[in-house]
Amino acid sequence: MEKQISCGEEDGSGERGLLHTWMGYSYSTTPERILLSRPVLQAALGARHGVLLVEGGQVYSFGELPWKQNHTSSVVTEPVLEAVLSEQRVVFVAAGSVHSGVVTEDGGMHMWGENTHGQCGLSGLSVIPNPTPVGVLDSEAMPPQTVKILEVACGDQHTLALSAKHEVWAWGSGCQLGLNTSKFPVWKPQKVEHLAGRHVLQVACGAAHSLALVRCLPPPHEPRKPPQDKCGQCHQMLYTMTDREDHVIISDGHHCSVGVELDSGETTSEPEAPPTNGEFCVEASEFSTPEPDSCRATGGKSSPYPDEQAVKAYLKRLSDHALAEHTTKTPSTLHSAQVSLRNNFQQAKLRDYNLAMMRLTKFFVLQVPGERVEERLRQEEPMQGKKSSSLGDIREEEAELSRRLSLPGLLSQVSPRLLRRTSRHRARAVPLAPGGIPEADAHLPPLQTEVWSWGRGQEGNGDYLPVCVKSLNGKEVLRVAAGAYHSLALTAQSQVFSWGCNTSGQLGHMESPTTLPHLAKLSDGIRVWDIGAGQQHTLLLADGDCIQPILYYSGQQVKEVMEQTEEEEKTGEYTQQPVLLPFCMNLGYVSSVCAGGRTCAALTDCNVMGFIASLHELAAAVRKYYCKLSNINSLLLQPLLKLDSLSSTLGQSSAGLLQNLIGRFGRLSQLTGQNSASLTSFLRRSRDIRGLVILDDAHLFLDTYSEYCSAVGDLLVMGGFQALVKPCHDVFGKGAEVVQKLSECSEEDLPLADVLAHLFYLPIKHLHEYGRLLLKLATCYEVSSVDYQKLQDACSKYESMALHLKRRRKEAEYTLHFWKSFPGKMTDSLRKPSRRLICESSNKALTLQNAGRFSVNWFILFNDALVHAQGMVPYKSLFSTHHVFPLATLWVEPISEENTGIYGLKVTSPEESFTLLASSPAEKAKWLRSINQAVEQRADPPISRTASYTFYKDSRLKEAIYEGRWVSGKPNGRGVVKWPDGRIYTGTFKNGLEDGYGDYVVPNKNPNSCDHYQGQWKDGKMHGFGTFRYASGEIYEGSFQDNMRHGHGMLRSGKLNSTSPSVFIGQWQYDKKSGYGVFDDITRGEKYMGMWLDDQRQGNAVVVTQFSLYYEGSFSNNKMMGNGVLLSEDDTTFEGEFSEDWTLNGKGVLTMPNGDYIEGSFSGVWGTGLKMSGSYYKPSLYDSDKEKAHALKLGRLAVHSEEKWKAVFLECWNRLGCDSPGQGQTTTAWDNIAVALTANRRQQRDSPELLSRSHHKTLESLEFIPQHVGPVTLEVYHTIRRYLVKACDTPLHPLGRLVETLVSVYRMTYVGVGANRRLLPQAVNEIKSYLSRIFQLVRFLFPDLPEEGGSLADPPKEKGGSDPAGKCVVSSSALLLPVLLPRLYPPLFTLYALEKEKEDDVYWECVLRLNKQPDLALLAFLGVQEKFWPVTVTVHGEKQQVLSSTKDTCFASAVETLQQISTTFTPSDKLQVIQLTFEEITQEVLALLKQDFLWSMDDLFPVFLFVVLRARIRNLGSEVSLIEDLMDPCVQHGEHGIMFTTLKACYYQIQHEKIT
Repeated sequence: MEKQISCGEEDGSGERGLLHTWMGYSYSTTPERILLSRPVLQAALGARHGVLLVEGGQVYSFGELPWKQNHTSSVVTEPVLEAVLSEQRVVFVAAGSVHSGVVTEDGGMHMWGENTHGQCGLSGLSVIPNPTPVGVLDSEAMPPQTVKILEVACGDQHTLALSAKHEVWAWGSGCQLGLNTSKFPVWKPQKVEHLAGRHVLQVACGAAHSLALVRCLPPPHEPRKPPQDKCGQCHQMLYTMTDREDHVIISDGHHCSVGVELDSGETTSEPEAPPTNGEFCVEASEFSTPEPDSCRATGGKSSPYPDEQAVKAYLKRLSDHALAEHTTKTPSTLHSAQVSLRNNFQQAKLRDYNLAMMRLTKFFVLQVPGERVEERLRQEEPMQGKKSSSLGDIREEEAELSRRLSLPGLLSQVSPRLLRRTSRHRARAVPLAPGGIPEADAHLPPLQTEVWSWGRGQEGNGDYLPVCVKSLNGKEVLRVAAGAYHSLALTAQSQVFSWGCNTSGQLGHMESPTTLPHLAKLSDGIRVWDIGAGQQHTLLLADGDCIQPILYYSGQQVKEVMEQTEEEEKTGEYTQQPVLLPFCMNLGYVSSVCAGGRTCAALTDCNVMGFIASLHELAAAVRKYYCKLSNINSLLLQPLLKLDSLSSTLGQSSAGLLQNLIGRFGRLSQLTGQNSASLTSFLRRSRDIRGLVILDDAHLFLDTYSEYCSAVGDLLVMGGFQALVKPCHDVFGKGAEVVQKLSECSEEDLPLADVLAHLFYLPIKHLHEYGRLLLKLATCYEVSSVDYQKLQDACSKYESMALHLKRRRKEAEYTLHFWKSFPGKMTDSLRKPSRRLICESSNKALTLQNAGRFSVNWFILFNDALVHAQGMVPYKSLFSTHHVFPLATLWVEPISEENTGIYGLKVTSPEESFTLLASSPAEKAKWLRSINQAVEQRADPPISRTASYTFYKDSRLKEAIYEGRWVSGKPNGRGVVKWPDGRIYTGTFKNGLEDGYGDYVVPNKNPNSCDHYQGQWKDGKMHGFGTFRYASGEIYEGSFQDNMRHGHGMLRSGKLNSTSPSVFIGQWQYDKKSGYGVFDDITRGEKYMGMWLDDQRQGNAVVVTQFSLYYEGSFSNNKMMGNGVLLSEDDTTFEGEFSEDWTLNGKGVLTMPNGDYIEGSFSGVWGTGLKMSGSYYKPSLYDSDKEKAHALKLGRLAVHSEEKWKAVFLECWNRLGCDSPGQGQTTTAWDNIAVALTANRRQQRDSPELLSRSHHKTLESLEFIPQHVGPVTLEVYHTIRRYLVKACDTPLHPLGRLVETLVSVYRMTYVGVGANRRLLPQAVNEIKSYLSRIFQLVRFLFPDLPEEGGSLADPPKEKGGSDPAGKCVVSSSALLLPVLLPRLYPPLFTLYALEKEKEDDVYWECVLRLNKQPDLALLAFLGVQEKFWPVTVTVHGEKQQVLSSTKDTCFASAVETLQQISTTFTPSDKLQVIQLTFEEITQEVLALLKQDFLWSMDDLFPVFLFVVLRARIRNLGSEVSLIEDLMDPCVQHGEHGIMFTTLKACYYQIQHEKIT
């Protein structure tokens, strides 16, 4: 409020928080202003003193202060500052009869005044002169904790405190403490256990009684447990039963603290002390008025016990009632509206009665001292009736039942923990539908509250333990106040209930009994919003006819004579009902009132620039509005809902809509009530508009109003208000004056249906009122201030919502008029609650282009659909057909008038397009605007949108439902199609067809299986890469074209334990295996690597088996047919003709492992007996080489490596935009790479968990294409190499995808059965083929790269620089092997190991044997010259002498280096290791000789041989062969070549080494 305009900002104290005090209500009374330098925030009055809280948190006292020892007189006319509290910031003050209390900002509490009865909570002192801290300690907590306090209330001899956890603590003397004790005083604050677990909102203290305002408990979610027989704390039996001749006595002698709630209107007399026999009264009668000061029990004579008949009668009444409730049926939607409002009541009743039955049969009769049970049973029913009818609440007896935690006729002394455990579902008290509407946001004030009371006399229910005042349940009590001997409760409907002592008329009514709360008698239109209660008077603050609040007084007149005798006080004048205080208009704007002793006080504000007036006007308007809503509920809705025929009269749809409307009305009403309570509290405390609920929670209000308006409109459109006319006549009579009066309708003779509609649309008017009052508040601020802006924004929101809802009302009324004007079957089928008419073409303003001469076309535009109805001319009113076009999938665009001269609109729907002709440009514009606004509620609806549609024409999609993105009438973008037969497609669309990535599921006859495709689509067909999981269990992963497997793919059939598991990987054409492929028949243990045609093996191929058989040759018609070569594991070979699988038939040569061979004709299956005729040859050692020429060369009849996997490479070329290898534009290829990366990244973005962070970085770096101009230099070459490494690292790049596929097929070929040593040459050639073909792709992407074996360009020479040492040669192996070989290494090296197995075994045996020798012995054996023998070696950093026993220390660093050859992959890396080993040897020898030295091979070889032996490389033969096969040709004759030759020589030398 710092920026509020004020005319006297410097003297703020003169405008806000002014305190006036007075006594009595006569016309001569003049309020006295208490002058203070600061605004008063809160005042509290005791019997003869007062306490004031001023701005800044300071506290003043005034009046009679006998406890102040330093004052000469105990009467203080001017307020005195409580200096002890000057260091504290006080936030709350309270005054009792003769003591005071305050709460500080940090939750601390200070007390002072009389302490004779322990009311100050400080033991050992009878008087506390100054505010003294009082600690509240929770001893139950471990460790004990200090309790923070929110509020404190002071009585005559006791004090209550409300903690931050909303629990109540009490101390002092008297049964009004609510503690389970008879020892007084209670010096230390103790928790009121009976309210533990409840959310207490406020406490108040009278002279001898206490009040608490409690938030209703929310309904528990867990199922109700049956009542327990044992105490939850000590596990003792709670009840004992004693059989007598004619009755059973039940005693709850087990006492485990606290009590149970009283039923509405029930009060019990207070026992003098907790009884010892444990026998309690169950349901006490209303007692006569006791003396205010007494805490006596009202007993009586004991009487004989009842006979069983009386009890049986009582039980029967209960069971009959329960049965009647239970058997109430609901035919069709009978009571569908009522059910929503009553179901909780009925269920609660049933639960109550069932619980009662269960308990009463268990605990037969309860012994009640001084009362005959027959009398109680006789009195019970009329009393119940009186209680409910006298209070006039909506269905009070039901509301009471729905909230009851205890039953009449049960125990009054039960542990609250037991009570909470056995309590059933509690429905909240809601003004409209008890049990229906949820509590709004938690920060809004609660309306569902209970008042709990305890202490002496009528005002406290006469119980020393807290009991619930049942008759106030459902009354939405917001505030309670306690006078000396009377109590007040202020409700959200601005009514005041009062009960207790009424000797001076302080209750404001003359009703009896005064023990029950009754309404204070006030004129209509007087809405009370603050209350104060003194010794014998009540003060009310209320809204009247004007904005300024008014004051009412009820109670004793106080004469102006200073001292009155007690007799005069008792016999003096008093009011029969509250009277208006005449001086209240002179006080200004009263913000709160309080009373105490005989005094009244009011806090007022001056109206600074209209700000205070505006605030009061806003609060008063909301209070009045809430009262209006409550009246509509109680006077109209509740009587209607009691009508049994309501559902049948309304019909099913209208009953459901009415039910929805009543629910929305209840939600709106509750929110308004909470807003009203919030504003009232706001006036009492804060002045900062930033705390206003209607500003902070504007969205909550606007949403609630919008939902409510929709509900009213839906009922109106369906003729619900017309249907309500008859029920209204039945309930309110023909005139239905109640409805007329409630509607505030100015027009006369309106039909009742229109009056009802007007009535339910009243809340929309209040939105305008919110806007107007917020604007009024805004004018009190500087235009530039934040508060002004906030108010202005809120005002705009409420005003625009009001206008919007007004438009929606008109739409609903227009729609209702339309349905009335065009009755018939067609319109009935179109009539829906949420459907609103926008416009229709019955005036011939819109026609269909190219319509038939005799056809009639009628277009109706609703808010959700365009309806086209057609008929023939003779039957204008009968439209034979109509079609509904949902607006979500309707596109409309104007047709240019330039060429055509017609005013046309082109309408596009998913399956139809047609042109509408308007009669004029204005009509055309109107329909175009209306359709567009209806489509997206905006002027320019997007061409692209999300919608759902069911196809009805399209043969492929008939009856399928599509949900997803659309563009101009076609599915486009992401979407889902569901066919009636269960097929589902989820993915992307383009121009109405599946295109891009999609997921397609086709159900199978077998209920648990289905065909499932995930992959690429094009033009509605599977096209591109995908995975198809067949219902049969087969899985195909590869390329598709036109819904068929086409291109490279892998098919897995069966599982390992099934009948025929197999895997095929290779080329497909039109769903059949054609081209090169590998087929692994796992069952037979065979692997076929060769050509296919139409799903059959056809052409050259190689077959290997798990028994190491090897066949290479031709196949025909899926059989081994023609020439072939067959080898077994022991090198037995057959070369000749075959006719079937493994069947020899025809000429051939059979060669034995020892070289003998048979040449002739053979027949039979290999492995069984062979028939042969021919010649046997045994070659001698001296045969000429010519005769050895037929020695076998494998691979001639196998598929050439260049012919393998053509489809894989072709797909890569296709991805780069080339139809065949090398045919295409490089720029197009780069564009396609960019598109592929972007598309894949977008696809992966939806599921980021698929990509690691490093993968993301790789993708980002690939977006930069290596650019260069001119010839490729070494620097550019390295850039290209780095790019290729990254590209091959991600399958999202075409090259990476290619490498991933090649690795997959290579492993598929050479792993498992394919690990056959005879396949090594083919495996090596396949890798070389990969290199050359990938290099072709690389050169296509980088055209300037020299061809294989070419040299890189020289870098530009620097001036004075020398020529580079040598040129760098480009080779595919150097560029690509580092990328490819690590991935292919395991299967390749396995083949080398198998091939070299025998040689390596010989070599290894020799290595193990020679390594047993010490270093010097081995050096000598190998012939190393002594000058090269190390003399000292360094071990763990220490130099040691080489002794004859020293082992594994000489040339140790060279040995370690050479061992790394097994951890590298590529030949170049392995050669690098060999070079480093030589360098290590040289370094060690140089250190030894201490002079320059050049190796000769004779010197070097023995030393290197020593290092190789000590390195103990297990598969050195395989390593040597791999290097030899795959090393770059350009290094064979260089330094690396010589070093490699040396290593190779060492390997052969070790194999043939002889130890002599």
